[in-house]
Amino acid sequence: MTKPPAKDPLVSLARYSEMGFIIPAAVLLGFFLGKLADYWLHTRWLYLVGLLFGAVVGFWQVIVMAMAAFKKDE
Repeated sequence: MTKPPAKDPLVSLARYSEMGFIIPAAVLLGFFLGKLADYWLHTRWLYLVGLLFGAVVGFWQVIVMAMAAFKKDE
């Protein structure tokens, strides 16, 4: 029976730290795209839509990454 390859701790660190950066990056991107849409369309509320959309997308991406990491660790 072969022994499974040893897991590199730096790879795990990179994977989990990436998850920590995804949510703030998605929220900020949604906020700034919403502010840009507000500027173009002369509105004052689209930044909130962008903020919420960024948060949802960020959390969704972290959930997908966590599920993929869990499957790889098994």
